[in-house]
Amino acid sequence: MGKREEVVSKLRGVPEEVPSVEEVRAMLAADPQLKCVVCYARISFDGRVKDAHGIEDQHRDMTETARRFGWLIVYRYTDNDKSASKESVVRDDFEQLLADLAAGTTPEGYPIHGVMAINDDRLYRRPSDWERYLKAFTSHEDRVYHDSNGLQDLYAEGFEIKGLVGVAMSLSETRKKQRRSRNSHRSRAIRGQAVSAWRPFGWEDDKVTLRQKEADAIRKAVHDVIAGASISEITRRWKEAEFITSRGNPFQYQTVKQVLMNARLCGYREIKGELVRDGDDQPIVGEWGTIITPKEWFAVTAKIRQRGGGTGVPRGGLVHKYLLTGIMRCGHVREDGTVCNNKMTGVKANDWLTYKHGYLCKKTVDGGCNKTYKRGDKTDKAIEELVIAKLERDAATKAQEVPDWDKADALERAVKSRNELERRWHDDEDTDIDDETFFRNLPVLERRIKELHAEQRAHEALKAEAEEAKEDVRKSWKAKTLTQKREAIKKVLSAVIALPGGKGNKEFDPELLKPVWRTSG
Repeated sequence: MGKREEVVSKLRGVPEEVPSVEEVRAMLAADPQLKCVVCYARISFDGRVKDAHGIEDQHRDMTETARRFGWLIVYRYTDNDKSASKESVVRDDFEQLLADLAAGTTPEGYPIHGVMAINDDRLYRRPSDWERYLKAFTSHEDRVYHDSNGLQDLYAEGFEIKGLVGVAMSLSETRKKQRRSRNSHRSRAIRGQAVSAWRPFGWEDDKVTLRQKEADAIRKAVHDVIAGASISEITRRWKEAEFITSRGNPFQYQTVKQVLMNARLCGYREIKGELVRDGDDQPIVGEWGTIITPKEWFAVTAKIRQRGGGTGVPRGGLVHKYLLTGIMRCGHVREDGTVCNNKMTGVKANDWLTYKHGYLCKKTVDGGCNKTYKRGDKTDKAIEELVIAKLERDAATKAQEVPDWDKADALERAVKSRNELERRWHDDEDTDIDDETFFRNLPVLERRIKELHAEQRAHEALKAEAEEAKEDVRKSWKAKTLTQKREAIKKVLSAVIALPGGKGNKEFDPELLKPVWRTSG
């Protein structure tokens, strides 16, 4: 259990020094004026320091106040790092508080005579939560409530309306802050300024200067993903290198994906998935150092979106240990004249052999014939040589420069048309553009611009892949991971048919491996 979780655990439930339920009931019988109260603490964001100091401070202040009043705190409810203004956030301890108020006792059986909070907005920020809280609180008589305004009589006539007004004002102020924050965020993005609250991975604390070791790791990861590496491989590599996120956590699949898809890598900025653009519809370039080119960023994001149904989510499945598992198929001809054609699997070779693995057709119970076996090292080498030769031929063709995108003028015209439409609509002297005309035509132009931007990104990705193809194929092959090699092989080969080599210990014959090449179609 981490430090924060340990602190939160101690600040939740019955305090250690509280007597048993039976002893408390005896205390109440001796002193009917004694109040058993519960405390609720909440903080919206505990991500910066992650030590739960916010709720710890709240509970400490409430404990001191209860001592002055002579109240006994019998239970503490704590929702750490949870917003009260977002409907999607479930506050477990707040829901437990409402249930316990309605029941009249804590889960252990202590009576509840009152509630304490540092401020009412710790308990509720939305009208629905205020109404639910008030109903649960007033379900029993003579309870006390204390917050920053002192003792409050929640039973008083008109207090429900007063509370709703306070909630509305609090909600309005929250939305104003959110709106100001969004506007400020966008304005800084348009000026090309760094807007992240945390140091982005790859940059120093000033968020502008590159942290070279991290930047190099990102650059290599981008090139590897474009060449076919998986996000899982990059994640494993970064963990082995002991990289951590800017918030001090080990990298996971999703955090690696977020780093590689961040437009910041090439100097651009995105807000809600859209690039921030200037008046001429060109992406705004930030003030920070860049790690990759825009073409490389378009290429890597396109690659990641192609996987997992376009979500970039890991699809699971097996991580193969051997290069040709599932790619090789058995070519043994059965007695009835049919070909086995079953997928062969990689297996560990016996200890007395000079090679480490082989490929074997499955057993008959699994649908195979168990008749074909190939030693792994020489089989891998033979197929790799064939594939490298094929890739070298393809690279010579691909290396020809991709022509410039031929729809740049169309995009420029569409942007100018949209800007002119907006200008005429805002111009009071222009009477031919009314609201109905404006809102009928604007979506058409916006959709056209969005489609052209998508085509532009796809074209940039093609150019980046073409540049990658110009590299020395044989040299880059040696640097590929097993998964990258398998992906490259599957792009050019549908299968490798392995013909049986006859009985006995025969010399390895590469002629018994028949590649089935993929056609351009």
